[in-house]
Amino acid sequence: QVQLVESGGGSVQAGGSLRLSCAASRSIFSVNTMAWYRQAPGKQRDLVAFINYAGTTNYADSVKGRFTISRDNAKNTVYLQMNSLKPEDTAVYYCNRYIGAQEYGYIYWGQGTQVTVSS
Repeated sequence: QVQLVESGGGSVQAGGSLRLSCAASRSIFSVNTMAWYRQAPGKQRDLVAFINYAGTTNYADSVKGRFTISRDNAKNTVYLQMNSLKPEDTAVYYCNRYIGAQEYGYIYWGQGTQVTVSS
């Protein structure tokens, strides 16, 4: 069964921190490179960070140095530690396998988790 369950979002003030978690079904997690994405109201879905099975990471310039992606392969879970949050980080955050933007409309997505950062 395909499943993605994101959690850990909330409302924080600028400068605060949150840790997001994503429990994925084995069919999605497996040996795939996993990623976090976000979508702000009225905007397109953007890639935030991704991590391969061995733990190599990559980040969008907007979050580099503030966010850390990690994964627990034994638990089929991927995490996103977000520090020094800014109002522009406000969005619904989703996890999934790492894919190109042209595929966004063709795959299963979980419900996401809302992150709201106030100034």
